[in-house]
Amino acid sequence: MTEFLLGAAGVVLLAVAVGLVRVLRGPGAVDRMMAAQLLGTGGIAALLLLGVATDQRAALDVALTLALLAAFAAVGFVKMAARDRDPEEGEAR
Repeated sequence: MTEFLLGAAGVVLLAVAVGLVRVLRGPGAVDRMMAAQLLGTGGIAALLLLGVATDQRAALDVALTLALLAAFAAVGFVKMAARDRDPEEGEAR
């Protein structure tokens, strides 16, 4: 079972590496942010698989912390994009 989990983590990391191209060459900020979120999700999945396969509890903690930070990054990006879209509303608050 350990070999299967390590193989699955390798496949996820390979998909994340391919997705990195989209982050670097994305046409717009939204495309880049969505690709970064996808990369974060893939990295979290790989950490969870590696943590379970090697019985390292610290990897699970790091993965869950990264998931929480990714959620805050997405909320911050949306708030920034909304403020840039309507500058009058951003100043009123």
